[in-house]
Amino acid sequence: MPVTDHDDWFERALATEGDDDDVADGDTGDADTTAETGDREETTGEHDRGDESHDTEIDLEFVDEGHGGGPETSDRGHGGKRSEDDKRRETDSDESDSNDSDTLFDEDFGSALENAPAATGGGQSGSPAGFSDIDFELGGDDPDFEEDPDTDLPRIDLGVDGLDRMIQGGVPERSLMVAIGSAGTGKTTFGLQFLECGLQQGEQAVFIALEESRERVINSATEKGFAFDEHVADGRLAIVDLNPVELAHSLGSIGSELPTLIEEFGASRLVLDSVSLLEMMYDDQAKRRNEIFSFAKSLKDAGVTSLLTSEAADDNPYASRHGIVEYLTDGVFVLQYVRPNDFRETRLAIEIQKIRDANHSREKKPYEITGEGISVYQQGNLF
Repeated sequence: MPVTDHDDWFERALATEGDDDDVADGDTGDADTTAETGDREETTGEHDRGDESHDTEIDLEFVDEGHGGGPETSDRGHGGKRSEDDKRRETDSDESDSNDSDTLFDEDFGSALENAPAATGGGQSGSPAGFSDIDFELGGDDPDFEEDPDTDLPRIDLGVDGLDRMIQGGVPERSLMVAIGSAGTGKTTFGLQFLECGLQQGEQAVFIALEESRERVINSATEKGFAFDEHVADGRLAIVDLNPVELAHSLGSIGSELPTLIEEFGASRLVLDSVSLLEMMYDDQAKRRNEIFSFAKSLKDAGVTSLLTSEAADDNPYASRHGIVEYLTDGVFVLQYVRPNDFRETRLAIEIQKIRDANHSREKKPYEITGEGISVYQQGNLF
């Protein structure tokens, strides 16, 4: 693989890779009930018998509730002048109508439900057919996220068993993702596994390490059974270890060159471990946000599917330490500890907070970090 004349941070990493063959150690309105119960229109003459019966029933019910006594009626059918007492009674009745309109609505609605015909079907205990077969408990199976998605967007797998099945069809290519978690939750392992999945399919990949040396990265991968040393020797994997201070000082130039370098290398996947160290290099919040935004944009412009790792905030496991990257990325995975109050064994749990342009499960699922990497128990539940 030819190495072009670019900034020596990338050149230096690729040029020394051949020397590491032996490192294998390692998402109103007030209906305002517009209580326009205002003055009722005085009605004379004959009413439809059905309406009359219904109105009588409501008035009797209302008077009994509003006045606490027996039914009181005005002499409306004689055509003469009404007495002052009649007018006063009607006014009181109107005011009480306004106050009790909600009660009347609730009672009529409840009556309607009581008189509704019961559902019939073949289910057990009077339930509709088929409902007896559905488990509404927390232990029920997830929806079928493995069916083909109705989209033309190219998709890729993450390479994490169980997690891929929680995403319908896979993650859209060229997505920028972040794995957020506290120390020991497996963020780096997630990144290694993500690259290994692509390398096993013949893809090219880049790992940018800000915390570990190249040798340590290769050793960690080898312990999981990932032949990173062989991939480096074959020229299909570039492992670049950079000092966070050095990267911060030259982030602008690196960001502008990154798309070209990735294109020339032919990488389709990239991991940056970890973006939190890069964020720490900026004291000013505005500058920090602008620099991280520019760097994230350069990764998207490079046309590569990227995964960043980030430390979780001290007081919120669902947010990154500086609260920036989750808003700049297309996908967010939260890795966290679950510690029961009864002092039972602490567990690890993963949650997909978001993935743009992809349907996914929103359940929190347990996972383990084994000798072969991360394994998510899709059918498992936390108790």
